[in-house]
Amino acid sequence: MLRASRIHHFGFIRDFVSRWDALALLVVLALVVFLAEASRGLLEPLSKLDATPLSLAPIHLPEYAARTTLRMFTALVLSLAFTLSYATWAAKSPRAARVLIPLLDILQSVPILGFISITVVFFMSLVPGRVLGAEFAAIFAIFTSQAWNMAFSFYQSLRTVPTELEEAAASFHLTPWMRFWQLEVPFGLPALTWNMMMSMSGGWFFVVAAESISVGHTSVALPGIGSYIALAIEQRNLHAIGWAITAMAIVILVYDQLIFRPLICWVDRFRVEDEPGAEPPVSWALTMMRRSRLIGGLTIAFYAVVRWTSWTLPARAAPAPQPPASRERRSRLVELLWMGAALLMAALALRHLALTLLLETHLAELREVFLLGLLTLARVVILIAIASLIWVPIGVWVGLRPRAAQFVQPIAQFLAAFPANLLFPLAVYLIVSENLNPDLWLSPLMVLGTQWYILFNVIAGASAMPAELRRAAQNFGVGGWLWWRRVALPGVFPFFVTGAITASGGSWNAAIVAEVATWGTTKLSAHGLGAYIAAATTAGDYHRIVLGIAAMSLFVVTINRWFWRPLYYYAERRYRLT
Repeated sequence: MLRASRIHHFGFIRDFVSRWDALALLVVLALVVFLAEASRGLLEPLSKLDATPLSLAPIHLPEYAARTTLRMFTALVLSLAFTLSYATWAAKSPRAARVLIPLLDILQSVPILGFISITVVFFMSLVPGRVLGAEFAAIFAIFTSQAWNMAFSFYQSLRTVPTELEEAAASFHLTPWMRFWQLEVPFGLPALTWNMMMSMSGGWFFVVAAESISVGHTSVALPGIGSYIALAIEQRNLHAIGWAITAMAIVILVYDQLIFRPLICWVDRFRVEDEPGAEPPVSWALTMMRRSRLIGGLTIAFYAVVRWTSWTLPARAAPAPQPPASRERRSRLVELLWMGAALLMAALALRHLALTLLLETHLAELREVFLLGLLTLARVVILIAIASLIWVPIGVWVGLRPRAAQFVQPIAQFLAAFPANLLFPLAVYLIVSENLNPDLWLSPLMVLGTQWYILFNVIAGASAMPAELRRAAQNFGVGGWLWWRRVALPGVFPFFVTGAITASGGSWNAAIVAEVATWGTTKLSAHGLGAYIAAATTAGDYHRIVLGIAAMSLFVVTINRWFWRPLYYYAERRYRLT
């Protein structure tokens, strides 16, 4: 009776705080402490980085991991904001898309070292003499390795919204704002979530270049796992490489369990088709968030803000009827003004490029850069083809089995995040000891991180395949190669093309890291455009940096315009699920 009385006296606590609230509060407090620790020292002078140099002692790795993770999530938030605005504008406005999509191709083709070499002085001048300026440069560099893939994915989703959903939104008279948040964002979230994970892993792949900045006479090593890896490679310390791999694995596992796994389980509700009897993915963190009153209150407040903005934004009134000739003249005028502005900007950019490059570049150097670009192009084409043959069947198999996807996801995230620099010791040892050709055996490092774009997009496409389509194929006895040719490959083809476009552009970007391998004082270089840009960046030769970036952008944009874009529009038109 005494024990029951005690429980009764303190039972009111359970009405206010449950064990899920306690767990949520613990997680929130841990995140606050993590952010406070990671942001410590941002306003300190740059001279303090020289006064307290990096150490390879494992005891410093938690601090370095916190700093790196904060930079990557800051870049991811900025990439998400960029995606929701840029991709929506391109999908909604055909006129804007004629400029924005080629511009996105160009931005994707510019290598991360190109962004760093061009923007590092600008960002450091924003906060002169402070660590925060270098942090801005590192975050922007990581942003450039994340944003383009996410924007392409969301643009593809907005272009393939099923017609019946568009008609339902029109019948409910949704405002553009409500339509965006209640139809388009939910429809694009499943694919966007997988690409966010891929983009996060892409940030890890380039974290060494982002944190250990070296352009000409400017050298900054920010505390982080990337700088730790660069120092370990410079000192040929295999034990430190092992500690860095362990720290990366722990960080990836933590943010997979706390962020991406709950997000995948949550966006499962937005799948267009639900297969009867299929078990939804589960996440202990999502269960905690749903059962916690604290997080539930914050969720209610967020939805209240969204509803308030939906109510306060007036519905767009129907335009007054105009004669067809008047509408046509107005549309043609807007078209001419838009195209004129775009051509003017392009002409100014080409004029500046011609004045800074062509007048100071000899024909022999142009020929050399073009031939190096052809070598890198051959590597990209061969490696993307091999990666597609391997990962498309595996992605279809995993995407059709939610349980397998839960098991494969964290493994693929870790492998996608694995920086090519960590394989430099093995690559240098094998090439030197076996007297191998660097032009051939350094090539696989190019696709080490970018092949996962194909896998993640194919998994997203297979998981979004309508259950009716699969059951119809099963009822008609469609199997074997006929099933792949008529069901599986057409079902994932638009997603595969999106992944292949980003994988192709990412491989060009990765060429800068993969075509030059260093281990201590040993340096191996393959012939290619990536090695050319890397050498120019190290020497601080801005003329050659801009020439290499311009050549790489020209190659990527040409391939996208004449091969990938027609293939993308064919996939969108021929295999759109309506």
